[in-house]
Amino acid sequence: MKAIVEYTDYRKFIRDYYEERKRCSAFTWREFARNVGFSSAVYLKYVCEGKKNLSVSAAGSVASAMGLVGFDYEYFVLMVSYAHAKNDKAKRAAFEQRCALAMAHKVRVLGNEEFDYFKSWRNPVIRELASHMPGAKPLDIARACKQKISAAEVSETLDFLVKAKLLKKDESGSYQQTDKAISMGKVDAVPVAAREMQRQMGEFAVAALDLPLSERDMSGITLGLTHRAYERIKNELADCRRRIMAIAVEDDDTEQVYRLNMQLFPMSENIKDYGRLNKGETDENQVV
Repeated sequence: MKAIVEYTDYRKFIRDYYEERKRCSAFTWREFARNVGFSSAVYLKYVCEGKKNLSVSAAGSVASAMGLVGFDYEYFVLMVSYAHAKNDKAKRAAFEQRCALAMAHKVRVLGNEEFDYFKSWRNPVIRELASHMPGAKPLDIARACKQKISAAEVSETLDFLVKAKLLKKDESGSYQQTDKAISMGKVDAVPVAAREMQRQMGEFAVAALDLPLSERDMSGITLGLTHRAYERIKNELADCRRRIMAIAVEDDDTEQVYRLNMQLFPMSENIKDYGRLNKGETDENQVV
């Protein structure tokens, strides 16, 4: 069975533990549940299938039943805490606790660098600037940023980007990108961090409305859509992003760093539900 830090989903960890025990013995879900102290013989099976959630209060009992101790025990409980955190702030806190715990034990957490990269606007902007300003000092890069940033913050960001292998420093002291583009990948914690960056970029976009029209391009349309049309437009936007990225990477040179926000979000509730409820039908999720 893989090391626990290679997992991002506690359900998958429980499933792999069960299947390994099953291969080696006559282990059953009933026995597993009994070892934890659950009255339902299939509760953990349902947890693995996503039909039930494991509460944070029960996570320690499950960890003990799986024989986890010390670092592995604490890490498992934090995985459960992360999965069922109520909001992004709580999710970030739980993930950062996992990273701090792993760092204290000199263990790398899957997705840690990616999570940190997408937390702040500084990382992608400085990654672009540094690689196209050969020999520039942190103060030079700070002055090139539209947003206020200190030379010390630039130095800290450069150190992180090199450590995360997103930049490399040559013998002359200049920086080069290790890859032309960066994707969020499949690490489930990364979108949580990315939402924070998107909030920051959204605020910058509002401020950019005051720039001359020659320096920015902003437009929008309000649409009435079906869910089918919404999905088609999402796919079209994804294709558009890929085409734009292909245009950007065609040139090796850079004159200025830009941010492109593409946003599609609801401006109303589902009016089909409104019409149905007005006819006297009860929404099964409505509290009455």
